[in-house]
Amino acid sequence: MSAEVLPFAKALSAGLAAAMDADDHVLLMGEDIGRLGGVFRVTEGLQARFGEQRVIDSPLAESGLVGTAIGLAMAGFRPVVEIQFDGFVFPAFDQITTQLAKFTNRHEGALQMPVVIRIPYGGHIGAVEHHQESPEAYFAHTPGLRVVSPASPNDAYWMIQDAIASPDPVIFLEPKAKYWLKGEVDTAERAMPLHASRRVRQGTDVTLVGHGAMVTTLLQAAALAEAEGTSCEVIDVRSLSPVDYGPILDSVRRTGRMVYAQEAPGFASVGSEIAATVMEKAFFALESPVLRVSGFDVPFPPAKLEGQFLPDADRILEAVDRALAY
Repeated sequence: MSAEVLPFAKALSAGLAAAMDADDHVLLMGEDIGRLGGVFRVTEGLQARFGEQRVIDSPLAESGLVGTAIGLAMAGFRPVVEIQFDGFVFPAFDQITTQLAKFTNRHEGALQMPVVIRIPYGGHIGAVEHHQESPEAYFAHTPGLRVVSPASPNDAYWMIQDAIASPDPVIFLEPKAKYWLKGEVDTAERAMPLHASRRVRQGTDVTLVGHGAMVTTLLQAAALAEAEGTSCEVIDVRSLSPVDYGPILDSVRRTGRMVYAQEAPGFASVGSEIAATVMEKAFFALESPVLRVSGFDVPFPPAKLEGQFLPDADRILEAVDRALAY
């Protein structure tokens, strides 16, 4: 059988294993990813299967980890680095944005950097400080990096393989709140290209757009809106850099309205950029301004307050009502 129901984390694990089976140059590196199988058990069983030379438990040193991956890529390997939590990526920020992102351009295309940085990101798990960040805007703003975020198990399975096959460095953002989300995974047929947006629900009145864990919340909001007589279309961006605007613009030109939702703070964000581009390219089709629903422009709060910080279906529906009121 080519299709089976898997949790998001197991789909990622299967995708990693498939990439490692296909290419002996693929290596996994990270803190506790070997014998432990990672904090979220994404790499569970892979060290036993592929050996300690290909699934490597690293020291607690994110900058050194990414620097080592850069050296391995220069030597012809395809390293996949796991950053244990989103908030711990910043010690490696210099290596990622100053070195990894610029090597290919610095060498006029002669040196490729096939490095994947896996980052579990986002909230909804009740964790402590530095464990629920949404740092995607930093990386999407950096030329030379590809930035993607799957929202379903099937996308997780295929997108991790496509990211590993990419000749360019890829920031692979995994919505940690969805690691236990189950869905059908078709291991025989690739869903779509790595950098393609995807319509996940049809609608006629308002276009709801988002990425990562927020896609599930958008679908919840769309179902509630339908019960009240409003038809919402939902677009999963999937790729944050580059962005595939085709499905987004096609949808907005039909509905005339758009709401973008994200967990990250709203100022200077991925949602800001996509909203501005839609305003530029679909202005004469819009019946109302493009609206945004986001986390607030404050540090991520303690776990007991995350429900106040993170957008939920009610906040999205309030934006839908405002869009329809124009």
